[in-house]
Amino acid sequence: METERRRERWTRAAGGGDNMQGARARGMDHGAGSFVAVRRLSGAVHRHASPADGVAGSTAWIGRGLSCVCAQGRESDARLSFDLSPIQEECLQRLQNRIEVPYDSSNEEHQEALKALWHASFPDTELLGLVSDQWKEMGWQGKDPSTDFRGGGFISLENLLYFSRNYPKSFRVLLCKQNGDRALWEYPFAVAGVNITFMLIQMLDLEGAKPTSLIGAVFLNLLLENDRAFDILYCITFMLMDQKWLDMHATYMDFNTVIKCTRRQLERELLLEDIRRIEDMPSYRFLAR
Repeated sequence: METERRRERWTRAAGGGDNMQGARARGMDHGAGSFVAVRRLSGAVHRHASPADGVAGSTAWIGRGLSCVCAQGRESDARLSFDLSPIQEECLQRLQNRIEVPYDSSNEEHQEALKALWHASFPDTELLGLVSDQWKEMGWQGKDPSTDFRGGGFISLENLLYFSRNYPKSFRVLLCKQNGDRALWEYPFAVAGVNITFMLIQMLDLEGAKPTSLIGAVFLNLLLENDRAFDILYCITFMLMDQKWLDMHATYMDFNTVIKCTRRQLERELLLEDIRRIEDMPSYRFLAR
């Protein structure tokens, strides 16, 4: 009963069900998801977007396919404008097309993807339905995961499924919280995944016609090298976030701080001079198949 009372208080404190979606609609420049976490693998959570600090970097890498025009206002306010080639525009548009697809619980393809995620997560446990209390064990807010996809869209489910299929060892380590000395009240795996998708979309400036940030322009070069760069970066980010969680001895109250630290680390790595492929990022080493 005490656990249920705590869960109710945390859910009320988190607010309404569309906070993340509302943050995107308001055009937040820097989104980092947050939520009120629950005891490990056992219940409802909620989340809302909040700002994350940006990291400035050198423009020395420019010349690998993008030209940059910098419009300088006051000394502390520099705006970047990048001219894209037709192939770059096409590459960005393909990813944006994925980002724009909402999760549709009546869509058979989306239903099958959700079932596939369950089977990848719990291969020995029969799923009783797309609406079931079983989903709480994966770290969804309630018994209907579709309500948690409102902020991240279908791509957030695709990201989780890609992670489970391409890096199953790492996926299971995070799902089951197998590494490290962890807090009693852990971040919920699935909702954390949706938050990471949302954070990356904001960090990489993926919703505009072309990049307006150096980080977004760098990532577009990586996307040209590998059209799955976003999915791989998602997996890297999830592993990096969990590592920082352990390093910081974090509990649910620290999730925003952990996400911000993760974002800063990603930005630093993306701006390294020798990053030519997504696999060149130092944090890629955290992934195991």
